[in-house]
This record gives sequence, C-alpha cells and structure tokens, in this order.
Amino acid sequence: MLLKISNICLWIFILNIPIAMAQKEPNYDESKVPALSIPDLFISKNGMLIKDVQSWEKLRRAEILRQFANEVYGDLPQNFDQIGFEEKPVTEHPYSDFSKMKTVAIKVERSGNQNTMNLHLFFPKDFTEPLPVVLLISHRNVLDLLSDTTDSFFPLKAIIGKGMVAAVFDVEDVSPDHKGRFSQGVLEKLYPEQLQRSDGMRGLGAWAWGAMRAMDYFESKSEFDTKKSMLVGHSRGGKAALWAGANDNRWSITVSNESGCGGAALSKRKYGETIERINTTFPFWFTDNFKKYNGNEESLPLDQHMLLSLIAPRGLYVASSKDDQWADPKGEYLSLLFASRVYDEIYQASQELPDTFNTEVNTLHLENIGYHLREGEHDLSIYDWKRFLDFAEKRFSTFKSLY
Repeated sequence: MLLKISNICLWIFILNIPIAMAQKEPNYDESKVPALSIPDLFISKNGMLIKDVQSWEKLRRAEILRQFANEVYGDLPQNFDQIGFEEKPVTEHPYSDFSKMKTVAIKVERSGNQNTMNLHLFFPKDFTEPLPVVLLISHRNVLDLLSDTTDSFFPLKAIIGKGMVAAVFDVEDVSPDHKGRFSQGVLEKLYPEQLQRSDGMRGLGAWAWGAMRAMDYFESKSEFDTKKSMLVGHSRGGKAALWAGANDNRWSITVSNESGCGGAALSKRKYGETIERINTTFPFWFTDNFKKYNGNEESLPLDQHMLLSLIAPRGLYVASSKDDQWADPKGEYLSLLFASRVYDEIYQASQELPDTFNTEVNTLHLENIGYHLREGEHDLSIYDWKRFLDFAEKRFSTFKSLY
C-alpha cells in the first residue's frame, strides 16, 4: 500500500512539473540576479592572453564564433551551387510620391533544389550614384507591413529621406517563424543535413543566412554603396541580425533593437526571459545544444557580450526600452559595455561608455558604437529609427539627406 501511494505521489509530481514550470514567474528583482561571472574576451581556450589585432582575429575571434555556432545558433552553411537575381520594377505602390520600388527574387540552388527569397527595395527618386542601403529582417508579414503607410516599424520616408535605399525581406521565405513549419524553407530544400545535427542551423541561423544572400545581391549591383550598409533587426530579428553581423563583415553597421535573451542581453543574469523560457517557447530558433543550458546558465561557456564583440571594429548599435524588462535592458547595456573592450583594447578605438547602466531615457552615439534607452512598449518605433539613421549619418559622414 505504501508503495502504491508513493507511486501515485510520484506520478502527480511528474505530471505537475510542466505546470509548475509554466507558472514560474520571471525574475525582475535585481537583488536576485546571481553574481555576474562572465568569460574573459581576451583569454583563449588554451589560456593565451590576447593583446593585438592579429591574435584576436586569427585565434580568439575565430574560436568564439565557433563556440556560438556549436552551442547557440548552429552552423551557418555558405555552400551552394548557384545564386540568381530576378528583378521586377513595381510601378504602383503606396510610396510612389517619393520613391521607386522593385522586388528581387533571390534564387539559391543546391544539389538540384532551389529556394526563393523575395527582397523588397525602395529607392529615392532620380538618384544618380551608388547609395547606402539599410536592410530590415522582418518577422512580420512584409506585404501587410508595406501596405500600412502609418506603420513606423519600417518608416520608408525617414530612411529614404536620409538618402538610403530601404530593403526588407520576410523570414517566411527562408524559415517560417513557426514551430511546425520552420524547416519549410532553406533547411529542407537546401540544407536538410543541418536538421540531423545537434549543432545544426535552425530558424535564427536561417534568417541570418537570408540577410547574407541579400548582401550578395547588393554587392552585385552598382546602385548600392555596400561600404555604407546597415542591417537592422527587432526582437527575434535583432538576434538574427547580430548573428549575421558576427559572421559577415560586409555589414558596416549591425543594429539590435530590444533583442533580449539570445540577442544582446547577458544570459547569466537570469533576468526577464531566460534560456529555458525561450527554448521552451521557441524550440526551433536555436541549436539543440543550447537546450543543455536550460536553467543552467552558469555552465554556459560564453555569454552575449562575446557575440557583440565579434562585430568590432565595425559599427554596432544596441537599443532598449526601459519598459521592456522582459528583454532585460540592463543586461543589454552591460553586454555592450563589456564588448566595447575589443574596440578599446584591440582596435585602439576608445568608446568611453559609462561604467554604470543609466535607467533614464538616454542616447549615446560614439564613433563605432551606438546605444539608446527609450520609454514605451516592445516595438520598433520611429524614435528608434531616427536614432539608428542619425548614427549611420554620423558614421558614414558623406550622407546626402533629401528632406
């Protein structure tokens, strides 16, 4: 009888584990944040002290990138047989009073299979020289987004007004943002072997792959000045933008807007959204290996400041909202602060970020690093865009504003 009762109790306990996990409240109390112990950027895996550009780029940077591929984002394959671009002008669109539009079908072939990604581009009217370009990784339906001229998620007039080409693609074309359909894109069509690997590419990696294919197109055309390029992502798109920027040094500026856990925020703080929560809710975003750190952040051999550091010495922008505690704005700032050491100590480009997190609304535009904290909900707003564009204008310096 005692055995039966024990077994019943055990089953009740097991059955209630998912319920208890689902009801577990996120931590928003700084006093409950563990003592922060993060890996040193400048100590290699074999204990070598990294002091100069050569040892950083040839040794430490390469091993950090490989660690993130193994443990977090998965492999990012670049092998394919052919890539082609089919352009189509669009004469009737809601922004025709100040821009010209075209769509580009980016067709990538591998092993007899093909995947098509649609790129939507808006140019200033009557431009005569190569222009800077900004690309948005969108997890929102692009056709709906472009049809709503009041939506500031992708403010075309503000972007084009700075003399930039505005480009956007929908992640649906490379990896649908859906647990049951995420593989119905480049993963099944081009890289099916990745799905069998614990360190294989998943959703976020596929979105980064898509941004890289867009850059392949930009480089093939004389309309674009790719030395003045900016990649932007919000939330999950911000995570993908950081991974793309870390892997592809063709991007002049990489922008992460409220990317939170698995993006700019430090994982080891266990504040707001955690590794366990994100892996449970979105199990298709990260490599399977990342699930080893569910509730076990202290054993993670890296943290997100290391991802941000891989973008140096190129432009890096991290934006947060003080009201978006789920994304841990303090953790995002600290990650940027720790990553700035590479700019300061390796590339001798002092950024002079304040040592403490300012909880009030503020903007910092330094030579290589941009940051702002605003009020408001988790969103990509015109407030954010104006600051990204101001930073780009300052960094590119030869911008020609149209309005």
